[in-house]
Amino acid sequence: MQNIYAALLLHKAEKEINEENLKKVVAAAGIDADDSKIKSLVASLKGVDIDKELESASLVAAAPAGGNASAGESEKKQEAKPKEEKKEAAAEGLSALFG
Repeated sequence: MQNIYAALLLHKAEKEINEENLKKVVAAAGIDADDSKIKSLVASLKGVDIDKELESASLVAAAPAGGNASAGESEKKQEAKPKEEKKEAAAEGLSALFG
């Protein structure tokens, strides 16, 4: 996951997302870089419009969960979910962005 965060940070800084830059960001965070995971991520991001992917992820996250349920009912259902489930759903959403 730290590699994805590093890639997003590089993207935000308008720097090239390549193996060397990713390794530098991960190392600066005090984490050992896994070369194979970094290579895989760089290859996966080739040709991906990150801004477009982030925008579509934001739209999906903002959509109401219940479809036919009123806004109040959706909010109540979401509040009833444990925080762990919300964190796991967010992590799954991020991994879907980058294949």
